[in-house]
Amino acid sequence: MDKWNDMFSANLGKIMAIQIACAEYVVKNRDWNVDFDRGIISFGNDEYPLQFLGSEANSSNTWLWAWKNINGFDENIISLAREIKAKGEKLNLEALTTAEIEITDELNGHILSIVACGLADKKYCYYRGPHSGGAIFVAFDGVDERVFAPINAKDFADIVVNSIQQFPLNHKLFVESFLEWNKTKYKWQGNFIIADFKKDGELKIEFEKIENGFRIVNISLNS
Repeated sequence: MDKWNDMFSANLGKIMAIQIACAEYVVKNRDWNVDFDRGIISFGNDEYPLQFLGSEANSSNTWLWAWKNINGFDENIISLAREIKAKGEKLNLEALTTAEIEITDELNGHILSIVACGLADKKYCYYRGPHSGGAIFVAFDGVDERVFAPINAKDFADIVVNSIQQFPLNHKLFVESFLEWNKTKYKWQGNFIIADFKKDGELKIEFEKIENGFRIVNISLNS
């Protein structure tokens, strides 16, 4: 489970930033529609090529990866799910190679989609499409490049605080991976990470040593 938690921690920050930007620049609170035959997800009149990741079923409280789905989908729209399964086999991550998984707070469609998009070779957003029997999760690309742009210090700090409140994470790995994705230079000073957000100033993140790693205890912006 530690290995899985590390993988989730390393990918969470960037995907959260991407998802927030995706909601603003792509989804825009518009109605969604998925056409699996055409391999398209649309928001309003805007269409994007999709990859089917998997689905949650309310009746069985399980997640089913797209590569196991019995609906006989076109290989083109499950190629990402197959790519992630192959990466899971190499990394020995059971959650990416087990066809059907019981949904819990630690493993569900959102968490699996975050890791899948984080590990993908291309830049993807993902979307949860609810329906009467559960939900489908699809990744999609071809979106406004602003979705993948680095974020400012305040937004970075907000995502860090929300994430550590919401999930049990490897805090050090989470922050360092997120800073690297954001192309933000940083240095360690004792128990502090000092991140240089240029015009926004320096973000200081204080850690304390705990039994099996580090935990964030304070975060402040010196502008």
